[in-house]
Amino acid sequence: MTVPGKPRKAAVAAWIGSALEYYDFFIYGTAAALVFNRIFFPSSSPATGTLLALATFGVGYLARPVGAFVLGHIGDKFGRKRVLVTTLVMMGTSTFLVGCLPTYDEIGVAAPILLVLLRLLQGFSVSGEQAGANAMTLEHAPEDRRGYYTSFTLNGTQAGQIIATAIFLPVAALPEEQLLSWGWRVPFWLSVVVAAAGVIIRRTLEETPEFEREVATDTVAKMPLAVLFREQWRDVLRVVVAAVIASVSTIFTVHALSYAVNTMGLERTPMLWVGVLANIAALISIPLWGRLSDRVGRKPVLIGGSLGSAVLMFGYLWSIYTGDFLLIFAVGIALFGIVYSAVNAVWPSFYGEMFTTRVRLSGMAIGTQIGFAIAGFGPTVATAVAGTGPESWLGVSIITAALCLVNVAAVATGRETYRVPTARLGLPPEVAAGRRDVSRRPGPSAGTP
Repeated sequence: MTVPGKPRKAAVAAWIGSALEYYDFFIYGTAAALVFNRIFFPSSSPATGTLLALATFGVGYLARPVGAFVLGHIGDKFGRKRVLVTTLVMMGTSTFLVGCLPTYDEIGVAAPILLVLLRLLQGFSVSGEQAGANAMTLEHAPEDRRGYYTSFTLNGTQAGQIIATAIFLPVAALPEEQLLSWGWRVPFWLSVVVAAAGVIIRRTLEETPEFEREVATDTVAKMPLAVLFREQWRDVLRVVVAAVIASVSTIFTVHALSYAVNTMGLERTPMLWVGVLANIAALISIPLWGRLSDRVGRKPVLIGGSLGSAVLMFGYLWSIYTGDFLLIFAVGIALFGIVYSAVNAVWPSFYGEMFTTRVRLSGMAIGTQIGFAIAGFGPTVATAVAGTGPESWLGVSIITAALCLVNVAAVATGRETYRVPTARLGLPPEVAAGRRDVSRRPGPSAGTP
């Protein structure tokens, strides 16, 4: 039973926490696209330096699956709240230390090595953030508004990107010497404030009714991963495949920025403003898409957003190729602020509704983070395959569109869950539909290892 006020509080806490967490994550991507090729890989050719800098962004995604296994286990066994506090502390610490790193000119090859290690720690911590926030909001939400409330997790992620980009706007406008010496460090140092505020907010959260019910009935899985891979491995696989749609985000935020500035010679500041305005549009559109999914279903909204993103990526990268800023802003906002927001709004509920309470955080974390790990190397793969020349926009667009179609196939063949009662989520279809009842107590089919 939903307690009045709790869904809203959980959604607000998830929004704020995700905004703070992803501020840290996105400032790294911006720095990788703009300055890391010159301060950590200066001995390489410009093209190779850019490729290596983007690769360090992708490295963070390698740690995500590992973190998902660890933090998913903790969240399903000990509660959602513990994960949400832990992730912020880890992210804030690793991000602050990135800002303290000496450059290649100061300590040589040790500089990029330390950068990669801290990026791995960032990836480890963020792996449990969205899954924990999604589980928290979904399990607090009214059954007919789960899509709306869980959309605020990704709404917070977009806010984090706005803050990260906005912080970099004055930094990017600094003279070159100041930008490369100390300016790029400031956004990373600010993560101390970010982490402190986030921990205070997250500590006030209450555990979800669904998890407390598991505790009260002594049905919390002692080994959630064993239950997950015995009973719901197909759902994990589906989420992995569907989650590669995140390539749209990494291509838009990292590759397109690098392509515009480093290849086409466009000014940094206007390109950063494209991201800011697109994410402002996303703040408005994401909850609207989430609300629509509560009325028409998750699958139509998700599939429509994926197909639209595939088409608009061609238009966005081509507009950068033309150098027409009016076109760049119009298509960029349409792509990332409106159409791709349909995907971001709905996947938190669609993925979360695939799993039972006992393994929900693990299932979402592992499935999404493996898929995101693939997507994280989107900029690197796109640059390696399509090259760094002006004409590379077409190859990158084709790669992105293909990954969107992979998502469409995974979603289209999945089951619709928006009308399934929360207590029956993740159960076999005939059980979830109420045609057959099964005991939720430990037993051969749902036992606790």
